[in-house]
Order: sequence, then structure tokens, then C-alpha cells
Amino acid sequence: MRALAVDGTPESVEHLIGALAAALDGSGPAVVPGLAEGPAAEVPDDVAVVIATSGSTGEPKYVMLTAAALTASARATEARLGGPGRWVLALPADHVAGVQVVLRALLAGQPPVVQDVREGFRPAGFVRATRRLPHGARRYVSLVPTQLLRILADAGAALHALAGYDAVLVGGAALAPALRERAEAAGIRVVTTYGMSETCGGCVYDGVPLDGVDVRVAEDGRLLLGGPTLARGYLGDPGLTADSFAGGWFRTGDVGRIVDGRVRVLGRADDMIVTGGEKVAPAAVERVLAAQPGVGAACVVGVPDPEWGSLVAAAVVPSGPVPDEVALRDAVRAAEGRAAVPRRFLFLDELPVRGIGKPDRRAVAALLALTPVHIPNDPTR
Repeated sequence: MRALAVDGTPESVEHLIGALAAALDGSGPAVVPGLAEGPAAEVPDDVAVVIATSGSTGEPKYVMLTAAALTASARATEARLGGPGRWVLALPADHVAGVQVVLRALLAGQPPVVQDVREGFRPAGFVRATRRLPHGARRYVSLVPTQLLRILADAGAALHALAGYDAVLVGGAALAPALRERAEAAGIRVVTTYGMSETCGGCVYDGVPLDGVDVRVAEDGRLLLGGPTLARGYLGDPGLTADSFAGGWFRTGDVGRIVDGRVRVLGRADDMIVTGGEKVAPAAVERVLAAQPGVGAACVVGVPDPEWGSLVAAAVVPSGPVPDEVALRDAVRAAEGRAAVPRRFLFLDELPVRGIGKPDRRAVAALLALTPVHIPNDPTR
């Protein structure tokens, strides 16, 4: 197993591309993208990629993806989109969606054109990457809704460039209908995707499963996914693997329905926050905040936002004088990364509670929805 840190530069991604190519054809070890050091566990021979992810508890999980599953996913995407083409990588390469862009490109015969995202996504950088694509080839790119919104707001060369793609996959967070309408009115060929690391990324496109992918709804309303794109399980955790992949189905954390043959995702069964395509575990942020001086209790929720999908927001009960918001944000950024930094704070005498005293997250979210954002949007996101 080979761990490779990726910092968003084309140079670091080039190293990852070579390692992924070797892992896919079996000439190299399994790759763990985005980590300087991989988990201490033995990887089965058929595993090509191990993706680090986490659930609502914030505890790390390592998803094992076989070469066969990754290839099945890439080929099914190729068939759905209308054939092989050239890809631009505008996503972080340590996420499953970024890894899949690399693998789809390699299976189509050429590595992806890599946009430098070390300082975050920039429409101008996307234009430069697009110009490096050869003329005549089909063009594909995968984005999160925040990136799509920034290109639409640019309304210049980036918008013109994106309209020249044969398909623009949008996933990582729910795409607002109004945003899709704006994109399509501008001539952008949007394809929404639904999936996760455990399914090699997107496996349902515009509500329709990819060829070979099966979707069912469990009795509790959770979506179950099956087919050749499923992960082998979780590295070093056979118990969790057995619970999550029972009977050849992956039990997702999402509630959904199937209406007229199309999958409709209704929302998370837990309280995971997805902001700008990044997953943030409220419990992890709460633990950091609760450990800071002057914090008696904290409840972290997501509140709707037109650009980010959701904003991370925190209600805090001080144990004395009101804590310094800057210090709280710095602590969260250091422990959980910039995506987890709360953009709204509300200081309360006590948290709303329900039942046996658990924080009432719905009530907290309603309060925070009325609280203004105190810091500007971070341009590096």
C-alpha cells in the first residue's frame, strides 16, 4: 500500500496519476491518496485504491476499492455520457470523485488535464485548463455545485468554456433546481450524480442508475445500492463491513424514494453537513469547540446557503465571558480543516433540548438561520 499526499498542485497530482495507473493494471501497490502515511493494515491483492472518509461521528474509515469496481464505474460512466473523451481534473485528487476523473481519463487513453487548485478553485484557472484540451475530442469535467456557481457568476470566459463541454458532472452536494436551470439556460450540459466512496463515486446519474447498478429502498427508507461498483469493504474493520455491505447491498446513510424509475434522494438520515462539496461531521466540530476555554456546550448544524449548499453554524453556551470567535474558528480549522470552520456563531444561555435532554438540532438550526454570517466567504475554498 502506497500513501501519497496531494496538495492540489499539478506536480503532486502527476505523481498520483502514475501511482493510480500502476495500481489499476496491477503493476503497483494499492494507493491511499491524500495521506502522508496509510493505515497499518494489510490490503487484499485485488484492492487498487483506499479512500479515507468518515461518518457522522468523525471517526476515520478506509474504503477499499478494487480495480474491477473502479473499472466498472468508469466504463459505465463512459457509456452513459456517450463515449470516451478527455477530462479536466478540477476537484481535489484525494476525494473519490477526483480519483474517478483520473481513472476515467486513463481508461480513455490519456491522463486528465490538471487544474491547479492549491489555492482553491478559480474560474480563470479552469479556463486555462480547458484551453489545454485538444480540439475535436469529447470534453468532460466533474464539479461540485459551488464551483458551478462561481463559473456562472463569472459570466465570462469560464462560462463560455464550460458550455463547450459534452457533459458536466455535478455532485458532492445537492444541486439546487434554480442553479441547474441557470446552468442549462447558459448552454451547460449538466448531469447530476449521486454516490459515495463506497460505490466508487457517482453511480446514479440524473436519478437513473448506471448500467449494472441496482437501487432499492429499505423498510426504514434508507437507500440500498448494489452492483459491480461496490467497494470491497472497510480496511481493518470486518464488523463495519458486514453491517454496511450485508447481502451484497451497501446500506447508505440517505433516505430516498424511487419515483417513475428515478432515484430521489430526500436527505441524510443523520446530521452530516455538506458544504461546498465537503463533508463535515458536526460531532467532530462540537468536540473541538467544547474543548476550548470558556465553552460550556456547543451544538453544530448546517444551515441553507445558496452558494455552499449548507453553512457550518454553531450555537455555543459560554461557561463564563463570551469566548473569542476568532480563537474558536482557529481551533476548528487546526483540528478539522477549513471546511469545518463555523461561519455563524450564536451564543446562548442554554441550548434548546428535547426528549431526555438531547440538543434539539432542528430548533438550533432555526435560530442559526436567522443569525448573520460574521466573516466573509473564504476565497480559498
